[in-house]
Amino acid sequence: MKKEIALGIDIGGTNTAFGLVDREGNYLAGASIATDKHADINDYLKEMSAEIEKLNAFLKGQFEILGIGIGAPNANYYKGTIENAVNLRWKGVIPFCNMLKAYFPDIPSFITNDANAAAIGEMVYGGAKDMKDFVMVTLGTGLGSGFVANGKLIYGHDSFAGELGHINVEPHGRQCNCGLQGCLETYVSATGVKRTVFEMMSRYNDPSPLRDISFNEMSAKKVSELAEQNDKIALKTFAFTGELLGKALANTVAITSPEAVFLFGGLAKSGRLIFDPTKEALDKNVLSTFAGKVKLLPSQLSDNAAVYGAAALAWNELKK
Repeated sequence: MKKEIALGIDIGGTNTAFGLVDREGNYLAGASIATDKHADINDYLKEMSAEIEKLNAFLKGQFEILGIGIGAPNANYYKGTIENAVNLRWKGVIPFCNMLKAYFPDIPSFITNDANAAAIGEMVYGGAKDMKDFVMVTLGTGLGSGFVANGKLIYGHDSFAGELGHINVEPHGRQCNCGLQGCLETYVSATGVKRTVFEMMSRYNDPSPLRDISFNEMSAKKVSELAEQNDKIALKTFAFTGELLGKALANTVAITSPEAVFLFGGLAKSGRLIFDPTKEALDKNVLSTFAGKVKLLPSQLSDNAAVYGAAALAWNELKK
C-alpha cells in the first residue's frame, strides 16, 4: 500500500519551492524552479509539473499524493486564485487551482497567501505548535505576513487580511510595486535593504566595499556579510531596517496581542543583525500593557517553512 503524502508549493517572486510531506511532517523530497523567468504561466506550470514528476520517479512510486497545498502572493483562499500579485510577472486574476487541474486532474488543490502558508507550517510543525495567537512575518523579495488568532488564520471577508507589508510607514516615501508610496515592504525586505544601502552611502562618508557594487549586483546577503565584519554602512542599514520593522510590529501588537512574532525568510537569516534592532524598537514603542509579553523568534522550520505550511494547508483541507 502506498504511503499518503501532500505536495506543498511555495510560489515566491524569484523562486518556487515544492516538497512532498507526509502527515507526520516528514519532508521526503523537494526541488525548486525559477519563478521570474516565466512570463507565460503555462510555461511555468509545465516546468513545475515536470519537476514534480521527477520527484515522484525519485521516490519510485511508493507514495500517493492526496492533496496539493499552495502558498502564493495575493492568493485568494476562497476562490483558488492569485489576484494582481505585484511581485509576480503574471498579471490580473489567475485561476491557479483550476489551471493546475490540467496537470493533476485527480488531486484536489488549495491555495492561500504565501505568508499564511508559512504561518500554518509554523503552527503545525514548528515553534508555534502550542500557540493560538501569533504573527508570521516573511522577509524575502517583499514582506508578507500571516496572523493567527485563537488558533485560526485571519482571512477577512475577502481572503486578503493581514497585509503588514503594505501599511504606510513613510508618507510620500518610496514607490511600492503595489502603486502606493511609503509601504513597509519598500524598506523592510531584501529589496528594501538594497535601496537603503544606497541611501546610507549618499548620506554618510564611511568607506565601504559596498560602494563598488552596482544596484543590480547588490544583495541583502552581501550587506549582511559586511555587517558581520563591522562595515559601518552595512550596520547603519540594518539598524534603520530593524527600527522600522520594530515600530510596525509595536503597532501590530496593539491590535492583535500575539504571544510571539516569528521572522522567516532570507533577511531573517541575518540573525542578530535584524533581530536586535527590531526587538529594541518593538520594546521601545509598544504600549505598556504589552511590554515584555511578546516574543520575537526565528522560524523553527528554516528554509522549508512555507512548503511545510502549504502541505499542512492541504492536510487541513482534506480533513474537512
